[in-house]
Amino acid sequence: MSPRTGRKQIHLAAHFPGVNNTTVWADPRSKSQIDFASFEHLARTAERGLFDFFFLAEGLRLREHNGRIHDLDVVGRPESITVLNALAAVTERLGLAATVNATFNEPYELARRLASLDHLSGGRAAWNVVTSSDAFTGENFRRGGYLDRADRYTRAAESVATARELWDSWADPDAPGPEPFAHRGRHFDIEGEVTVPRPPQGHPVVIQAGDSDEGREFAASAADVVFTRHGTLEAGRAFYADVKARLARYGRDADDLKIMPGVTFVLGDTAAEAQERAAGIRRQQVSPQNALLALEQVWGVDLSAYDPDGPLPEIDPAPDSTLVQGRVRIADRLAVAEKWRALAEAKGLSIRQVVIETTSRQSFIGTPESVAAELDAFVQGDAADGFILVPHLTPGGLDAFVDRVVPLLQERGVFRTEYEGTTLRSHLGLRTPAAPHHERTRTA
Repeated sequence: MSPRTGRKQIHLAAHFPGVNNTTVWADPRSKSQIDFASFEHLARTAERGLFDFFFLAEGLRLREHNGRIHDLDVVGRPESITVLNALAAVTERLGLAATVNATFNEPYELARRLASLDHLSGGRAAWNVVTSSDAFTGENFRRGGYLDRADRYTRAAESVATARELWDSWADPDAPGPEPFAHRGRHFDIEGEVTVPRPPQGHPVVIQAGDSDEGREFAASAADVVFTRHGTLEAGRAFYADVKARLARYGRDADDLKIMPGVTFVLGDTAAEAQERAAGIRRQQVSPQNALLALEQVWGVDLSAYDPDGPLPEIDPAPDSTLVQGRVRIADRLAVAEKWRALAEAKGLSIRQVVIETTSRQSFIGTPESVAAELDAFVQGDAADGFILVPHLTPGGLDAFVDRVVPLLQERGVFRTEYEGTTLRSHLGLRTPAAPHHERTRTA
């Protein structure tokens, strides 16, 4: 809340696009997903716009379609923390958030790498905690797909708690070394000494993106930021109220957790121009190939013989198919298929048109003035604390927002005009965890 305006302040973050069909690959302005220049451009733009942080997603296995690597998705992107360490050298205040899987990484190594990023960036590191329970991803690791789905959040929660124990074990920067640690738990039984002093932020910021009841509870107990897909005003308010209400049982205040939906935007000089641009972008994102891919995700069978501009299949989905690997599994394919059929019949839609209508993220579409007003209304109406913007172009898709919308938010008194602190926690208005007091058990 701004003491000057009495209005809630908007938090903004930038998501580097491209791990799915958000990005418009065919646009001549779309550049490399691998060259460092792409990451640097988007990060510098976000910092010029005074954003809280820059966000990198990550996958641990290339998606497959009918036994072949799916070439419509990004392949070969560099590892997240490596990229962010490089970005730390070309930015000064921007937070740097890496997605790291808690299922297939160990707390000791995670704690060490994230503490290193926090030190090298001067207190700007964040960890987006994700989980995985599928054997397909697990085949890349020695443990395979051993983890039951029910255990994914228990391991993630213990992984975060253990990392925090390790960050706190070298709390005194003047001490010649850390206190020994020992953790005994269901998923980890480790002991030793950390090799990196306590991070500048105490603990790097923890981000979480799960939407199940387990995921919401994990967020309330352990996360600093929630990355959610609830982008409509009504759904956003319901999610916001539910998650914030869970905080009290963990001794936390409402401001201890920031809720930031991932959203897209399209700007135009007029509302009609913006809508026309948005429709064009969706047609580019959902190409005929991508339309059939989305259809096969639901039906679970080869539908390559179908015309994307024709009607939906009359056959029912195959419930246990593994035609598509590496994507989130659809729990009730028949229910989704029936919903799509009803939509197609009611509106006279083709396969491609159904996919365009059902897979579109919440977008803010309009003039810069109307987009700024709508973003502000979401935050003041307790549907969000801010937004993680997902542009459709790499790396220049954020430029217009920073140039045309950010100044309007500043005029409204709901967005900073300069960075007031140096750490990501200070940008987000989060408390720094107090350093624990250790009685030295041995001499140097």
